[in-house]
Amino acid sequence: FSNAVNVSMSLFAANFLRNLSTHLEVNGEAPDVCFKEGGYLFLSSTNEGAQILSENYDLQTKLGANLKLLKPNELKQKFPWLHTDDLTSSCLGVTNEGWIDPYSLLIAFKKKAQSLGVTYFDGSVVSFEKSNDKINSVTYESPDKQLHKLNCGIVVNAAGPSSGRMAKLMGYELPVSPKKRCIFVFHCPDKSVTSSPLVIDPTGVYFRPESSGNFICGVSPPEEQDFDATDFEVDHDLFEGTIWPTIASRVPAFEGIRLVSSWAGHYEYNTFDQNGVVGYHPDIKNLIMATGFSGHGLQHGPAVGLGVSELICSGKFQTIDLSPLNFERILQKKPLIEKKYRIIKINY
Repeated sequence: FSNAVNVSMSLFAANFLRNLSTHLEVNGEAPDVCFKEGGYLFLSSTNEGAQILSENYDLQTKLGANLKLLKPNELKQKFPWLHTDDLTSSCLGVTNEGWIDPYSLLIAFKKKAQSLGVTYFDGSVVSFEKSNDKINSVTYESPDKQLHKLNCGIVVNAAGPSSGRMAKLMGYELPVSPKKRCIFVFHCPDKSVTSSPLVIDPTGVYFRPESSGNFICGVSPPEEQDFDATDFEVDHDLFEGTIWPTIASRVPAFEGIRLVSSWAGHYEYNTFDQNGVVGYHPDIKNLIMATGFSGHGLQHGPAVGLGVSELICSGKFQTIDLSPLNFERILQKKPLIEKKYRIIKINY
């Protein structure tokens, strides 16, 4: 990240995960979300990309991140299985970076909320009732096709990929759409690829280890092919034509891999600037938004959840100033842009 607010939220999440038993323990039982602190490794193959990595490094370390810039020869020494001849620089997260079991974290949040008195209703929202500058109630349809009306004091639009559709039901436009992302699991019989972090190639293709010689990988499609998603069909051509050739070039041991499984999901993609939208709506006085994170919502979820609770309880952000993510920037056409270090184009 090149924006301080995103870096601060990521650091908050790392600390939150380290102290998960304190935050989400229920009846003496602490959740295990399998936090693997494997690190993220960003690669650059141009001088411009190296400069951006260096600038991001300066900001992130100033805010408390533990990173290391590695020259190609240093990178080769640390990860001998990696092809580095075309690289100009890299940045490795030494601590506080890795991956977790997201479903376990979701369930842990839900159980903790229920233990504190939160009630969940199963259904699909069909309408909102508004008067003047407030939302008074929400109507949803339960699985048995019955309609139910809930009066509301505050509404939080945290509907993920559906939050743009929810916004239309409330009478405003929110540039958040569902975008399909495909994940592929492959097995590498070559045991030379050890101690791998999550590697982000200059093309944007990424991979990381799972277990027993398995890895997961993926890539975002080019903008002109990134259509709003209506299904969960996996694009297998993406693996065969784009991902596999790229990772086999970066890691020669991946030439002999075998595809194991795959799945697809939807990002809550902010088409305006690919950053989250957090805060009150300027005209709908009891509406708060928490959406549009475009792929880093899990990483920023703990900080956003805290920030929204602070807004509800005290009317302002207290722990982290999330105001740069406000909705007004969209109305004013002032995007919050992240510097893109990936400037190598690949054919899809």
